[in-house]
Amino acid sequence: MSTSDFDIPTPEADAASRRTSKVSVVGAGAVGATLAYAALIRGAAREVALYDINKAKVEAEALDIGHGIQFTPMGSIVGSDDPAVCADSDMIVITSGAKQKPGQSRLELAGATVNIMKKLIPSLLEVAPNAIYMLVANPVDVVTYVSMKISGLPANQMFGSGTVLDSGRLRYLVSLRTKTAVQNVHAYIVGEHGDTEFALWSSANIASIPLHEWPQTGPNALTIEDREEIAKDVVNSAYKIIEGKGATNYAVGLACTRIIEAVIRDENRVLPVSSLLHDYNGVNDVCLSVPSIVGRSGVKQTLKVPMDEFEIARLQASAEKIRSVAAGLGF
Repeated sequence: MSTSDFDIPTPEADAASRRTSKVSVVGAGAVGATLAYAALIRGAAREVALYDINKAKVEAEALDIGHGIQFTPMGSIVGSDDPAVCADSDMIVITSGAKQKPGQSRLELAGATVNIMKKLIPSLLEVAPNAIYMLVANPVDVVTYVSMKISGLPANQMFGSGTVLDSGRLRYLVSLRTKTAVQNVHAYIVGEHGDTEFALWSSANIASIPLHEWPQTGPNALTIEDREEIAKDVVNSAYKIIEGKGATNYAVGLACTRIIEAVIRDENRVLPVSSLLHDYNGVNDVCLSVPSIVGRSGVKQTLKVPMDEFEIARLQASAEKIRSVAAGLGF
């Protein structure tokens, strides 16, 4: 029997078949370090690279996380102040940005964070031009839009973490009020990841029961006033946490890891990430969060979910606010 009777892989093919998934996290602050930690705990990627210009900090964070690798799914982590550490990444998550202070809105961070992106994005594209990019730095909608313009990448390849965390907060609060499992609450926060975000109450449901038909009396009641209070609490959640501990990190780390999994595993999962919208209920050329199909190529499709007239008006108002901030920065 000749060797031609066997399927013998070439060295290049064999290397490709053994290639493991790699995710790079840019920024070793509270969010970045926690995100890298969460990604390894959940086994979202086999390799995690942590990049930050602060050499001592990034190496220490990677070392601390690495010491726990024995207790996680198989993986590895490396930390460096050289952007080359991000080379060949399947996905790059950018958390670097100006730090939000107590009482400061996300939009007030725009100028400082955009200046960081002007230097950061080109250096990352040099080493990982084919990666899927996710922006987490606030104000995430403005930063995502500006970063797309800087990078020249197609809309599917670069998107923001958007209101995935906010939607998680919404579902959590609804589950507490209705005494149902959070996994059975189906509801989204859309628009800006910030003060103009809002809940899509018209399509929210528990076990296919529309929330506007949910009992308004009894131990599991959910009144109109309850919904208004919950929506307000979602918007103010980050402010409350930042005032108390200086930063949000745990929930956002888990939320972003869930997005990473959707990309790396090509799950086609519906998530309200922030991406460039065109002809979406009158919204054009702005990055906002709406339910979208997310998979290996990034944002595969934005879904035009049902909205009532009031919700459409709020989405358009949110878009105008983001557009005006971007224009003020020259984009």
